[in-house]
Amino acid sequence: MIIVTFNERALIERCLRALTEQLTDGDELIVADNDSADGTAEAVERLAADATVLRMQSNDGYMPACNAAAQRATGDVILTLDADVIPSPGFCDAIRRPAANGSRWAGWMGLVTMGDGHLINTSGGVSHFTGLSWAGQVGEPLEAASPEPREVSFLTGACLAISREAWEREPGFADDYFLYFDDVDWCFRTRLAGGRIGIIPDARVDHLYDFTKRRVKWRLLERNRWATVIRTYPTELLVLVSPALLLTELALPLIALRWGWLREKLEADLDVIRWLPRLLRERREIQARRTISAAEFADHLTAELSSPYFGGVGRSRVLRAGMRMYWAVVTRLLEPTRRP
Repeated sequence: MIIVTFNERALIERCLRALTEQLTDGDELIVADNDSADGTAEAVERLAADATVLRMQSNDGYMPACNAAAQRATGDVILTLDADVIPSPGFCDAIRRPAANGSRWAGWMGLVTMGDGHLINTSGGVSHFTGLSWAGQVGEPLEAASPEPREVSFLTGACLAISREAWEREPGFADDYFLYFDDVDWCFRTRLAGGRIGIIPDARVDHLYDFTKRRVKWRLLERNRWATVIRTYPTELLVLVSPALLLTELALPLIALRWGWLREKLEADLDVIRWLPRLLRERREIQARRTISAAEFADHLTAELSSPYFGGVGRSRVLRAGMRMYWAVVTRLLEPTRRP
């Protein structure tokens, strides 16, 4: 079990009080602290004496710290939790179940709630064919969540379980992402290699969720979205969605200007240009491990912009109809790639 922290003493204290009472013999708890100055690491040592605390020398982001902790882990399942979640009673037993019942899932997540457990934070990630990705059913009442395990487009890093076999096949989150989209990228890479991912709804954690945060989030989301698309989309799919990607790229600066993050959007584009030679090298390596068809990969993407955070854009009937028609054509053209 891995938790990455940075100046989150109050949050990790809250998390550990609920978590440690559920741990059993053989469970590992590894906390990678990104050089906190508020006593976070000391709080972990006080509340979880058996935990391994990795004191990173600087705050280089979530991914390097998480990767360092994963290298120390020895169990059959690697579970990442955010410091700002509270595991519900029975969480640990439920999240272990796929590894014990022969489900053969490469990765899985619990149901993440918010608002003291009354609302859904995510019931599984949703990804648009342009790479835009969001928390499924965010803000809906808890009763709207399906009680049955099912496959999802991507898993949230707030509560992400990975089998040892899958981690060794696709080791590590993208170090340079710093924050955001690392879970999407890992899930896409895992699916390309033939792995299945899903949700266990009776494993629940409550998340202290705040979508807005800082403006830099928009830069990281946009940069990492493009990096993930470039690295993971099969060539056939990438060619067919290129017109939509271009139109999205023309529209987003206008949207960013309206909402005050145009500078961050332009910085994200410059980041991608600088990264492009490396991204293309990584793409060749990732695509060389691909075992599924472009059609199978596309099965887990959508033409809908169902997140409430898209506002009027997502509710536009004209845009929705256009995207559905476009995606229907793309998926039909991809169908010959599907394996028998």
